[in-house]
Amino acid sequence: MKRFNHGLLALALGSLVAAAPGAARAEDWPEFRGKGRLGIWLETGILRTFPADGLKARWRMPIKAGYSGLAVADGRVFATDWEPTRGMRGVERALAFDEATGRTLWTVEWDADYAGVMWEIGPGATPTVDEDRVYMLGRTGVLSALSVTDGTLLWRKNYGEDYDVNRMQWGYDWGFASAPLVDGDRLICLVGGAQDARVVAFDKLTGEEIWRALPSDEDLGVAQPIIIEAGGARQLIVWNPEEVASLDPETGEIYWRQPYTVGGAMTVAVPVQIGSQLFFTTFYDGPMMLNLNQDRPDATVAWKGSSNSEILTEGLHAVLATPIIDGGYIYGICSYGQLRCLDATTGERIWETQEATVERRRWVSGFMVRNGNRVFINNDRGELIISRLSPTGYEEISRTQLITPTSAPGNRRELRYVNWVHPAYANKHIYIRNDEEIIAWSLDAADYE
Repeated sequence: MKRFNHGLLALALGSLVAAAPGAARAEDWPEFRGKGRLGIWLETGILRTFPADGLKARWRMPIKAGYSGLAVADGRVFATDWEPTRGMRGVERALAFDEATGRTLWTVEWDADYAGVMWEIGPGATPTVDEDRVYMLGRTGVLSALSVTDGTLLWRKNYGEDYDVNRMQWGYDWGFASAPLVDGDRLICLVGGAQDARVVAFDKLTGEEIWRALPSDEDLGVAQPIIIEAGGARQLIVWNPEEVASLDPETGEIYWRQPYTVGGAMTVAVPVQIGSQLFFTTFYDGPMMLNLNQDRPDATVAWKGSSNSEILTEGLHAVLATPIIDGGYIYGICSYGQLRCLDATTGERIWETQEATVERRRWVSGFMVRNGNRVFINNDRGELIISRLSPTGYEEISRTQLITPTSAPGNRRELRYVNWVHPAYANKHIYIRNDEEIIAWSLDAADYE
């Protein structure tokens, strides 16, 4: 699967929109946050505003519990879910649906014991699709390589059994939520295994180990591995709760390591590259901007937030939302739902608003995806928003109800439940799920003429 440089893709996005403003473009969403994990949707011909009576559902299908997002590729929608059978024991499933009709194409099940998992309501890793294979990771560390056609099991790894992973040794057991990353012939996974197997690269076809790297003395966290280009090299970025590490994705060789202590192992938001910089943000400890050396693989701190409080937040303390960096400004959702704009050069806050997420409470959040000069935001109240973000402020264009929240947030809320699922944007549709159903909504402007 080809990987893209963030800056180059942003330029391509602008060129596409400028060159063909009325052209239709269809594209899949094969992994977490789409191609390259960039959270950029290149499709055109999309609704400018939502109709007053809501979106048109292409189909709805029942599904069980889970926080994992959806992947869409080659006419199929892939998902994982969970159903308890006795106490904390239950069954996890991998599912494939027909993209056009929602018909269930296949289902694969395996047993899972959720004892000790803090957020036990289902899997948390979005499926990763690569050609004729889809890789599914369960909450307890069962990694399956399946045929996209019929769900045939091609190979499987159990992190606990195969790599001696002891989840109970860590102070925070979020389970496993880091989606596997395809790079060439390799499937790169955050395993957390003994004997320097925090990161393992498997042969994507056979499951044989290619390389392993980094010790697992500390909590694994829940970060998503990404690949960037800087310093004349492709770099695998692995964000651990105690540091950021850069590796050679082909060999596992360590390029550089930067200390960055993260409270609660909340390595949730994906790092964002903008040119020669790489941005991180986390709930307790706030933001950190790295300067990437352009002569060799290396990095230094450009600036860093000074607060480790979830309430006294001068910068951006993101929970779930990966921020957007555009035109020298950072846009992201902070610890209590504040949508904020920061100066990317200094980290200084420019503005904030509660309008997008509504409620100001702990962990209020949402997910943001760019489409041309607009940003789609699905907040945890189950709403979908079309907006524009600029240094002058937040502009809301349109808002509609997307899905019913069904997950307990673990704290008091105006609404009893939340929706903490990153949707898939593919082929002029948005695909979203909760703990009860998966819905394909049309965002095709032609469907509303």
